[in-house]
Amino acid sequence: MMDAIARGDRSVDPAGNDCGRTAPGLDVIAALAAGPLAAKAAEIDEGHYPLDMMASLAEAGAFSFHLAEQGQRYDLALAAMETVSSACGSTGFLTWAHDVMGLYLDESENTALKARILPTHLAGKTFGGTALSNPMKALAGIEPMLLKAVPVPGGWRVSGSLPWVSHIGPGQYCAALASTGEGREMMFFLPLDERVTLRQCPKFSGMEGTGTWGITLQDFFVPQEDVIADPARPFIKRIRAAFILLQAGMATGISVGAINDIRAVEGHLGHVNRFLHDGADALQAELDDLRARVLVLAQTPFDTSDDYLMSVLDARTEGAEFVLRAAQSALMHQGARGYLMSSAPQRRIRESHFVAIVTPAIKHLRWEMDRLQRETMPQAKEHAA
Repeated sequence: MMDAIARGDRSVDPAGNDCGRTAPGLDVIAALAAGPLAAKAAEIDEGHYPLDMMASLAEAGAFSFHLAEQGQRYDLALAAMETVSSACGSTGFLTWAHDVMGLYLDESENTALKARILPTHLAGKTFGGTALSNPMKALAGIEPMLLKAVPVPGGWRVSGSLPWVSHIGPGQYCAALASTGEGREMMFFLPLDERVTLRQCPKFSGMEGTGTWGITLQDFFVPQEDVIADPARPFIKRIRAAFILLQAGMATGISVGAINDIRAVEGHLGHVNRFLHDGADALQAELDDLRARVLVLAQTPFDTSDDYLMSVLDARTEGAEFVLRAAQSALMHQGARGYLMSSAPQRRIRESHFVAIVTPAIKHLRWEMDRLQRETMPQAKEHAA
């Protein structure tokens, strides 16, 4: 592994696999993933919120590749997230949450807010995630918008509750969306101070170290200087594909880890594992194809066309389905040792389930693809006529 890192600034995963993307910092991220992060992965899965590790990743530049000042290199952001996720899916998810919070600030027209928050966010001196699970489903027509805002002098008063928001804690922050009535929404920066009620979530089967809380706001005052976008829908339309595409790094990374788990027992169990489906080489070939598709899409993350969004949704769905199969195969290949609660394959099973259900979940992705097909097919028929 260290020999692979020493070859230069190539993107490598914790097993030393070369991802083919270069940038200062990716070698440091790989070393962090292979060493201290991998050592703490089980502890994080059980509840340790790794802000210390997130600070180290920030120092290596893990959370800034996709932003304007770095040339919006989504390929490198995905490489970093894949490397982190291959060692620990929970920290890969935190990387995504931190990345998209940075994305909101970077793309906001509120330059004063960006200047106030983004530098410390990227440096890992402050931390915050995203409260857009409910809004993304609400905008798709799946569930109602849970936060409501009313205008008041100098800003808004927001009330409502969200059942779970990740990468947050007392003194941290997130971005949230509230309905302002008449089919309009406002997106805002939400500091998690004494005015916000944080509720412990029920115990999950894994991914417990992701700083996930329920939040309640009661007449919470949002000053105009903390508004990220108003109206929010045009802003969401612009960043939606990038929001979804970045999650592919979690899927590919956990899959890399699963493939490594299969290879780890080839010497001992290869003679019998050859009778199982989805061996390491077959999965690796599929993973390479998926990654190649994602990297093409990563070249134009702000394309707002329906065709592009459909391609992103399809790749994200394929990633979720693939990681489920890769993690399942890793457990089967490792056998009884993979069934131990402390084993990496057992943890990756839980991580893969999370990729499949986190917003947008597989069912949400298929809902959106069905909607796009129904909306675009009449136009296509009319154009053909």
